[in-house]
Amino acid sequence: MVERQLRRRGISDERVLRAMEEVPRERFVPPEERKRAYRDGALRIGEGQTISQPWIVASMTALLELGPNDRALEVGTGSGYAAAVLSRCCREVVTIERHASLAEEAAGVLRELGYDNVEVRTGDGSRGAPDRAPFDGISVTATAEREPPAALVDQLAPHGRLVCPVRTAGGERLTRFHAGGGKESMVSVRFVPLVEDPGGD
Repeated sequence: MVERQLRRRGISDERVLRAMEEVPRERFVPPEERKRAYRDGALRIGEGQTISQPWIVASMTALLELGPNDRALEVGTGSGYAAAVLSRCCREVVTIERHASLAEEAAGVLRELGYDNVEVRTGDGSRGAPDRAPFDGISVTATAEREPPAALVDQLAPHGRLVCPVRTAGGERLTRFHAGGGKESMVSVRFVPLVEDPGGD
């Protein structure tokens, strides 16, 4: 996977490649999908959600350019796989999942595998985790309309980066946003929509 799907397709961050090699992807997919865990594509994990293809996980992690002492926020825990990869590239990760069943399962797998620098929360990820902000990197694994939620942008550290798929008239693109302004459109993607809960918790 690392050589054929990642390195040959432009992923050059050695820390990200090492994390992708170390994290057992098969532990984060349903038992019936484990034979296909390392295929070059997304897999269904329940609740209408998917585990992204390895290249997407590696790309989003690399775009954050995290350092070993950095803190990251992930919106959309899903299976917990991307959070595990992030946890190998920074000091700590807060990840938020709106589906309680997925959050509980992901937390269990992460705990079993010893990823003790990941905190899994259940709730509306579009609001972020203001009690733990600022974050050096924020990864959003669902598509926002036109731009990421303002609450997430506000939780970036001054040098921070936010990676999020956004939908515009030109289609759905993975985009990197920089604290203080500026963005880069990276590649065409397809994710589930970002759901923002109205009102209070």
